[in-house]
Amino acid sequence: MQPSEINSDTDVPGFSLAVAAEGLYLLNLLLLPGAAFLILLLLYFLKVDKAPPLAAAHLSQTMNASLWAGVLLILVVGLILLLGGFDGPWTWVVLITYFTICHASLVILGILGLAQAMAGRCWRYPLVGKTLPDGCHALR
Repeated sequence: MQPSEINSDTDVPGFSLAVAAEGLYLLNLLLLPGAAFLILLLLYFLKVDKAPPLAAAHLSQTMNASLWAGVLLILVVGLILLLGGFDGPWTWVVLITYFTICHASLVILGILGLAQAMAGRCWRYPLVGKTLPDGCHALR
């Protein structure tokens, strides 16, 4: 097979922006919380209206998932601490268990989203994902 015959997914309009959005989502969860979210937020406001369907879908999904992740990881953890107190041992058992399961689930979904973006496919996060834009289908 000649290299010119290979159909590269990088030729899909919006491919790079979709991969960047998913990468920033994971970066926000794993390495640079807050800073990566601000970059994603900036990218979202600058590009989502003019982006091809693939990029618009991934930008919308990652923005929505990031907001939900913030609620699930910051507000719920704060609520657990507020209700259980800092000195209660069961508070820490519940908090660490909740945080580990919730955070791991969000990371796994982000990895799936990144894989879909790298395959040039649209992705909708389960439960918290927005409706996909016109011209974008979850499965090809």
